[in-house]
Amino acid sequence: MKAIDVKDLQDSELLEKVKEARAELFNLRFQLATGQLDNPQRINAVKKNIARLHTELRAREIAAARSQAS
Repeated sequence: MKAIDVKDLQDSELLEKVKEARAELFNLRFQLATGQLDNPQRINAVKKNIARLHTELRAREIAAARSQAS
């Protein structure tokens, strides 16, 4: 998921995507531990997606706080 795609999502959708990505990361780690993981680079990609989602959520929190302060 690209940053442009993330900006188009609603807050509730962002939270849902974070939840899904964390579940996927858990499953990937489990597969890694059991030796069933086919693409280990997928773990890094999922971590980056989680970071993108959290970054957008935080940017929206900051923007909301600034608009209330003004």
